[in-house]
Amino acid sequence: MTQYRDRRSLIALAVFSLIVLWDVSGLDMPFAQLVGGKAGFPLRDSWFLTTVLHDGVKQLAWMFVLALAVSTVWPWGPLKDLPFARRVQLTAVTLCASGLIALLKAGNHTSCPWDLEQFGGVASYISHWTGWVRSDGGGGHCFPAGQASTGFAFIAGYFALRDDKPQLARWWLLASIALGLVLGGAQQLRGAHFMSHTLWTGWICWLFGWTANALFQRCARQMEARV
Repeated sequence: MTQYRDRRSLIALAVFSLIVLWDVSGLDMPFAQLVGGKAGFPLRDSWFLTTVLHDGVKQLAWMFVLALAVSTVWPWGPLKDLPFARRVQLTAVTLCASGLIALLKAGNHTSCPWDLEQFGGVASYISHWTGWVRSDGGGGHCFPAGQASTGFAFIAGYFALRDDKPQLARWWLLASIALGLVLGGAQQLRGAHFMSHTLWTGWICWLFGWTANALFQRCARQMEARV
């Protein structure tokens, strides 16, 4: 078990290092310029990207979260033999991870690529990390990536499943990452986000899930000790 945890820690550290490398590489702008230019982003109003991969998937995700909430009282499918506390954790951390991303976005003044001067807008390009300190002259509130969190928020649920249902947990994690990357990629094609916005959103959701799981386990041990 210790060896397995060490391997997971190494994988998490490697992924974090890759995200940092991408962030400092300066490749966000050249990557965005592959699909956009002075005239903006041709796919910004694409029906498939906006109606299906933005609005439609978000609605389906909220319906699934509602189903998870129902499962805390009336468990269904593979969640039937998952302990009650873990079912609560599964729903709570997913909702809170999504809320955390929304809260961070609300306080950040980094604008979307389509608002930047390089793509026909008025905002100046600044690091998304300085976006909590000063404005770039645009609309702001574009970091982290909200739409990508529609998928990545479910990463936090992986920690609620991995002890009792390790196989389901692995598929849950892979599906969450895949959905987050697809939705983040769709937003990049529209000019709504840079690649780094998507990557950091995934990492924040992972970190939140890991931290929340430690707190849940601590509370469980304290409750058992009192009994």
